[in-house]
Amino acid sequence: MSTQSDQKLSSSGETLTTSAGNPIADNQNALTAGPRGPLLLQDYQLIEKLAHQNRERIPERPVHAKGWGAYGTLTITGDVARFTKAKVLQPGAITPLIQRFSTVAGELGAADAERDVRGFAIKFYTPEGNWDLVGNNTPVFFVRDPYKFADFIHTQKRHPRTHLRSPTAMWDFWSLSPESLHQVTILMSDRGLPVGVRNMNGYGSHTYSLINDAGERVWVKFHFKTQQGHKYWTNAQAAEVVGRSRESTQEDLFGAIEQRNFPRWTLQVQIMTDAQADGWSERTGWNPFDLTKVWPHGDCPPIEVGVLELNRNPDNYFAEIEQVAFSPSNIVPGIGFSPDKMLQGRIFSYADAHRYRLGTHYEALPVNAPRCPMHHYHKDGALRFFDNNTKTPDAYYEPNSFGGPKESKRYAEPALSVHGAADRFDHRSGNDDYTQAGNLFRLFDSGQKQRLFQNIAAAMQGVPDEIKRRQIALFTLCDPAYGAGVAQAIGQQ
Repeated sequence: MSTQSDQKLSSSGETLTTSAGNPIADNQNALTAGPRGPLLLQDYQLIEKLAHQNRERIPERPVHAKGWGAYGTLTITGDVARFTKAKVLQPGAITPLIQRFSTVAGELGAADAERDVRGFAIKFYTPEGNWDLVGNNTPVFFVRDPYKFADFIHTQKRHPRTHLRSPTAMWDFWSLSPESLHQVTILMSDRGLPVGVRNMNGYGSHTYSLINDAGERVWVKFHFKTQQGHKYWTNAQAAEVVGRSRESTQEDLFGAIEQRNFPRWTLQVQIMTDAQADGWSERTGWNPFDLTKVWPHGDCPPIEVGVLELNRNPDNYFAEIEQVAFSPSNIVPGIGFSPDKMLQGRIFSYADAHRYRLGTHYEALPVNAPRCPMHHYHKDGALRFFDNNTKTPDAYYEPNSFGGPKESKRYAEPALSVHGAADRFDHRSGNDDYTQAGNLFRLFDSGQKQRLFQNIAAAMQGVPDEIKRRQIALFTLCDPAYGAGVAQAIGQQ
């Protein structure tokens, strides 16, 4: 017999449209050239969804609003010069940086010790311009297609009527999106509640590319392994911490640096060639550019590259941490993009969020400005507090005959082959979203598994039974013991 809550889950039968009233045929899959991408700019609804999401809240960040940060350096101790010409990654290079950590869902006033994914964003001030690496403390994410990014974020924010977080919305979306299983398993495990950012790993998460002097491209994933060791709160411990302080992470990070107990992470990379990517895809059925998947270390052994150290606290939190703006669109020669659909969506979305939140010339703010010469033709607009191309007034466009900056073909990347028809490919059809989540579950010991079950049960309080059953069925596909453990914990045996 269905409950009243269950009955509310039924569809209204209304057709989804754009904000202009145009019916939408597919709201699940971005328009790509072939099933592995890249994206097509003509996908107006993808652009609209990303652009609208960036303008939904002011003035704090739409996501990752609560954050903590510091300055430091990246010192390269290994040798990956055979893969990349990027100066920042050459042996012996020491590059200044600013790093910001954050929670995804919490507002500016949220408590630090909440179960949530942690952002792990770094701006490297390299001699070739700024390189921004924007990732999380997890190697995967909840969705693989940027078409679903705004929908996912809506489930993490407040209900428009109650103005409360909605576990029903969260689990309803996840139970209808099996690609989220890997990340949900991480979030609900011990790893979802680190005691502070010093005691967690960081990941670039996306697949990027490295390009060497010969113009050869390989695919790369970046990992930052904490040297402080992993430490986590249980839900009960976190509740006590929040009762004492809502700023536990800020206290820990700021205090450690002030005491010269500088936190460090070991930078590692995983490398995959085009041939390996094709072979891996054929062997496993997984897309190597899928953000919901990891590359097993047996297939792509980590290579140690260097050490990231944080060694200076900001003097002005607002000017340096609130106004710091990261975007994966900021790359340097020798580091490039990949057909990772989520990465391609974020290349637009992050910079657009900063243009809205901070202003047109947000990258001219001191914390965002590169520490090398820069030359461009952007004019006027908000935040134009610096020279407006008036020193050479006739050279404010390109091309010009008055000595203005010009393009340089030597920085061109090698061509990226694309193939396939432009269509909205169903990214869930035939996709194995269960094996890697199950493999992670099977790595946990009995205590970790029991805490995982209890954390999920706590997060499912008040969620309609239909959604619980749907989610348990997905956990069971990952591992029968996973589904059974959650069912027992929530009384759904």
